[in-house]
Amino acid sequence: MAKIYLICCAICLMLAKRNTEPIGHTIIVDPKVSHLLKIAGSQVGIREATGNNDGPEVEKYLAYTGNKKGEPWCAAFVSWVFGQAGFKQPRTAWSPSLFPKASLVPLGKPATVFGIYFPDKGRIAHAGIVEKQKDNWLYTIEGNTNIEGSREGDGVYRKMRHIKTIKYYADWINMEGGRK
Repeated sequence: MAKIYLICCAICLMLAKRNTEPIGHTIIVDPKVSHLLKIAGSQVGIREATGNNDGPEVEKYLAYTGNKKGEPWCAAFVSWVFGQAGFKQPRTAWSPSLFPKASLVPLGKPATVFGIYFPDKGRIAHAGIVEKQKDNWLYTIEGNTNIEGSREGDGVYRKMRHIKTIKYYADWINMEGGRK
């Protein structure tokens, strides 16, 4: 009887592992979330060619949103990732557009989009994708940033940001307009 129980447990564990992906200590069960985070993670390490919002990959992100080389690209990066994951929306290079009221959620969960408000701009002026949250810290994947976390950076980085620095979160996976 104990042998049958152990076999059943082993089968259940194998089946559960097929549909989950570990990210740190977080287990991602939703395959759409897992797929989107894999795509975003695959871009970590991309850098601008000359530090002027350019280079083959950066220009690919910008072209996805109808923008040109040299323009800011954090929101274009977010949009490109969602597009590669099969979502129709978001598709913008304007970071405030990533946060329509219908998409807003109270917490940063894996694959939600985060926005940082800049008082000098009077608007959201940087965005990225939440990979996970641990305590009061978000682990993110974001474009057009740098080691310091600037909104005018040089590449795609994994960052840690305190939740108090985040103004909005948007869930494009479960938003009606963002569905595949």
